[in-house]
Parts: sequence; structure tokens; C-alpha cells
Amino acid sequence: MSPKAPITRREDVRVSCHQIPAVDRIPNTSIQRKPLLIYHSAFQPGTSASTIEAHLSQVGVVDPQWRYTMYSTSHFHSTAHEVLCIASGKAKLCFGGDDNPQRVETVVGEGDPIVVPAGVAHRLEKDLTGTFNMVGSYPRGKSWDMCYGKEGEEEKTKGIASLGWFERDPIYGDNGPTLEA
Repeated sequence: MSPKAPITRREDVRVSCHQIPAVDRIPNTSIQRKPLLIYHSAFQPGTSASTIEAHLSQVGVVDPQWRYTMYSTSHFHSTAHEVLCIASGKAKLCFGGDDNPQRVETVVGEGDPIVVPAGVAHRLEKDLTGTFNMVGSYPRGKSWDMCYGKEGEEEKTKGIASLGWFERDPIYGDNGPTLEA
């Protein structure tokens, strides 16, 4: 039996919700109108990457696929939404593209899950602790790709419109922020 993750009760979690307009060839939230969601401190301090992975697998909405920091180059995914769970450290991240006057620049830390809709550009601005690490997950049965908002990616970007949204929340299951989006 895998360890149960120490999860903050849903009603006690503050959730930041951001709609980010398209800029240049980066669609952000303009196609599906599903917001970037940050669940502040949903996992209690000290929750390990292994325990986060076990929790995500138990909820059964996404499959954990990697542990890493975030790339420092703005990129987005056209084939899957992404769930990033901060397992350690603290960092300043940029969502929406560097040239977007309505980009979201925010500091996230240990215990914060982030739901990044397909099309939303994201990158690491600064690792504030030197220990920033995440668990990256994608909806079951989906694979992810890398897009950079460059010429030639337009056909891939069109596919975002046909992606399904979450039927259950990847962190809370039957009652969570993705179901309210």
C-alpha cells in the first residue's frame, strides 16, 4: 500500500486562476478558455516526490512521468494538459510568454500543484532555493510534445481545441478546482 499524501482539505486551499490571452503564435488559454490553476500548498510541507506520485496515481486522473525542474525556455504542449506538483524548493515562473504584457509571473513552492492547460507557455525564471524540483504528469493515455510558438507549429496548435478537459480533479478527485473551471 502506497503512503497517503498529506493533502490540505479542498476548502482550505487557496487557488489562483488565470486566463492568459494569446500572443504571437502562443495560444495560452485562448482556445479552450480553461484557466491556469495554482493550488497553493495543497500538499503539506515535507511531502516527498514519491508520495506525490503515489497520490496522483491513486486519484487516477494523470500519470506521473518525470521529476525535474522547469525548462528556462518558454514552451507549451499541444497534445496534453500538464499537472506540475512542486516537490521541493521555490522558484519564480513565467506563464504566457515573455513578450506577453498579460503574462503571469509568480513564485511557487513546495506543495503547490499547477494545472497548465495545453497551449499555455511556461518557463523557469529563477530557482530561488537551488533545490526546485517538480513531478510532471499528464492525463492518462496522453503523450506530451514540445512547442515554442515558432512558425510551422500552427497545425499542432489547432489540435488543442479537440482535447478533453478533466472529468475529475487530478489532486482532489471528484471535488476540485479543475471541475469548477
